[in-house]
This record gives sequence, C-alpha cells and structure tokens, in this order.
Amino acid sequence: MKGDTLKNTTELFAEYCDVVSVDDVTKMLKLSKVTVYKLLKSGKIRTIKVGKRYIIPKRCVSEFLESC
Repeated sequence: MKGDTLKNTTELFAEYCDVVSVDDVTKMLKLSKVTVYKLLKSGKIRTIKVGKRYIIPKRCVSEFLESC
C-alpha cells in the first residue's frame, strides 16, 4: 500500500523539479508557508538548510505524505 502511495505522489508531483522550494511545497500540499516552515523545522519533512535557504528534495515531500 505504501509503495502505491509513493507511486501516486510521484505522478502527482511530476511537473515539479527533483528539488523544490518552500513555495513549491505550499502548492504541492496546499498548505500555508507558516505551516510548511513548521514541518521543515520539526523535521517532519526532511530538508537540507543552506544558510537561510531550505533545499527540499521532492522525494522527501512524497515520503512525508506517505507517513501521514
């Protein structure tokens, strides 16, 4: 079942690059920026922070959805 979810999110997010921005994640998950930042800071969505900028692998957004 979880593999199917990951496959479905891969298809759903096909239009996005492999690395996405906070703005992209807000569109992908239909959440506010504040909520996305909370998810990033809490580690619920894995990310790489470079300076003040978040680098978010699209795969990590899919994994977050799979874990819900």
